[in-house]
Amino acid sequence: MKKLGFGMMRLPLLDPNDVTKVDLDQVCRMADAFLQAGFTYFDTAYMYHSHMSEIMFREAVAKRHPRDSYFLTTKMPTMFLKNASDHERIFQEQCEKCGVTYFDNYLLHNLNTRNYPIAERLDTFGFGRQLKAEGRIRHLGFSFHDGPELLEKILLAHPETEFVQLQLNYIDWDNENIQSRKCYEVCEKYHKPVIVMEPIKGGTLANIVPEAANLFKAQEPDLSVASWAIRFAASQPNVMMVLSGMSNMEQMADNMSYMKDFKPLTAGEMNVIAQVVQMINASIAIPCTACGYCVEGCPKHIPIPKYFAFYNQQKQFDEKSNAKFYYGNYKADAAYGKAVDCIACKQCEKACPQHLKISELMKDVSAIFDAP
Repeated sequence: MKKLGFGMMRLPLLDPNDVTKVDLDQVCRMADAFLQAGFTYFDTAYMYHSHMSEIMFREAVAKRHPRDSYFLTTKMPTMFLKNASDHERIFQEQCEKCGVTYFDNYLLHNLNTRNYPIAERLDTFGFGRQLKAEGRIRHLGFSFHDGPELLEKILLAHPETEFVQLQLNYIDWDNENIQSRKCYEVCEKYHKPVIVMEPIKGGTLANIVPEAANLFKAQEPDLSVASWAIRFAASQPNVMMVLSGMSNMEQMADNMSYMKDFKPLTAGEMNVIAQVVQMINASIAIPCTACGYCVEGCPKHIPIPKYFAFYNQQKQFDEKSNAKFYYGNYKADAAYGKAVDCIACKQCEKACPQHLKISELMKDVSAIFDAP
């Protein structure tokens, strides 16, 4: 199986301000091109695109291609579980939404210090084992957003785990919060293959500071900046799949161009990446990946990832940025809260995979964008 997976978390939109308004026609064309090029791995989840991603998979892939032509992954949303009966109800809903009778890979979604106790209390791993025994899933694993100590604890408690999905990219490899390398090494220790999520860190590593981009271009003029991030992840020996949240046909064509016949990075190319990491770390103000987990349940309806993106743009480009203009669009819309409206309930911080102190950062955002 080729190492590039179609991550259906950031699909093309008809309305950039509404993640439920997916451009299905473009998703269909992307899926067709993906399969035609010999790629087969699709990754979706119950909550992606405000619960629309699995439906988009059904419409673009399941209804239009034979079941044996693709490999499908989805996830049990541990953060939504209230009692054990939710397992079967949600799984049946996922089968219907995706248009399939079984899943190739099935994950416990987003295990961390908050969600792992839920999974243990409700025996979600046990439900996964039952699904596998009944042939309703082929392989069982989990996605993980926490530290290496908890990861090792989970793998010791659940040897039935067949793989782990980790956030892994060159900027988070040695980051003290994400600890990609240390988590990857725990998976190696327990002989669990790794599926990579966020290899481009929500698009951050496709739009890096000019001096870093120039360094990549000097090394490989014909390759995109984003290609370095995908190739870094795919070059790790224990990585079985790299997911890319491709948002348009152009991104997909670019990714497929160098992943169709993938070649691992050389030692010299790894050295170039090390230099780029230093440049990027000096320029990023808020390392948000725009996953959107923080937005659900915000009592003030603040579009947190959007505001962080505006803040980073403003910090990077200053007077050349149009971030204040775009923030003004949200500020004028009664459907959204302003940064100054944050009440520091910290519900968002409990959901943030990047462990950002969002309530404090909102004060920084407000200082720039809410000032008269």
